[in-house]
Amino acid sequence: MSERTERAINNHKNFYTCSGAVMCAFCDLAGMSEQEAGTAAMPFAGGRQGKCGAVLAAEYIINKVCGDDPEPRIKQFEDRFTGMNGSLLCSELKGRLTGKPLRSCRGCVTDAAQLLDEILDIK
Repeated sequence: MSERTERAINNHKNFYTCSGAVMCAFCDLAGMSEQEAGTAAMPFAGGRQGKCGAVLAAEYIINKVCGDDPEPRIKQFEDRFTGMNGSLLCSELKGRLTGKPLRSCRGCVTDAAQLLDEILDIK
């Protein structure tokens, strides 16, 4: 497990939101401070935009890092995350309608961070 993935998990353990945990672990790659990343992650928390907050944070980082052509990497990220967890949607991942969660929030943070490491090819 990478240092950034461990940082994202520890952030979540320390009461960061799912989006904040991921965003703050990768903020330096996007040229942001941790405080700026935390602020940028706020609108993504709790699935407020439908998608899982960890997914939205990862996509934000991909957009910042890949600049002119982020779409292929975002598609790769979404395809792989969905393959691992069955959905990108917070409500489905948490089982709000079915009562059967697909993945825990911590699991989504872990998966998003690991995939982000791989897709950005971070050594």
